Amino acid sequence: MAGPRILIVDDHQLAREGLRAVLAQSGVNVVGVASSGEEAIDQVRLLHPDVVLMDVRLGSGIDGLEATRRIAALDTATRILMLTLHDMPAYVREALAAGAAGYVLKDTAIGDLIAAIDQVMAGNSAVPLALVNAAMRAPALPQRDADISRVLTSREQEVVALVARGLTNKEIARELAISPATVKAHVERVIGKLGVADRTQAAVLAAQMRPAGL
Repeated sequence: MAGPRILIVDDHQLAREGLRAVLAQSGVNVVGVASSGEEAIDQVRLLHPDVVLMDVRLGSGIDGLEATRRIAALDTATRILMLTLHDMPAYVREALAAGAAGYVLKDTAIGDLIAAIDQVMAGNSAVPLALVNAAMRAPALPQRDADISRVLTSREQEVVALVARGLTNKEIARELAISPATVKAHVERVIGKLGVADRTQAAVLAAQMRPAGL
């Protein structure tokens, strides 16, 4: 019997082609690749893959979470397995809520990835227990209309506003009369609270969130 038909979604060409080659060597049938969430949806409609390997963060357009929601809403038997570098518990919970059948990290051994594909093909979920336990304790990702003062402290809001202006940690430290190490700690906390991948994404999301009292 033929194995599952796989669609790979990743915005990095080397990652897409490297994974395609490794899976092909293991006898897995990769029927297509996509570099964006929008392309992934089109490819699902066109190719009807059994499993989509979906990255969480994609370069432009909708991200992997939104693409997962839209694919899950289609009248299709396609299953979605998140394959990503990001192990943030909030991402795991949001992915499962969006309709993903599993969540696997990119440093997973190829044998474990194939086992996860088999699990979701069998109608089961495929999420490492450690990520499941962490996800159950994690808060939901803040929405764009969330009150920013309920998510970030006043100092964190000051820091992320300066990040949005393009200042480095050293420049922010001088501006706020604090140490660069303290700025770094604030930036890392903001990234974690907002559930984003980097300081740029943190600044964009914070700018879109609702100021207190509005």
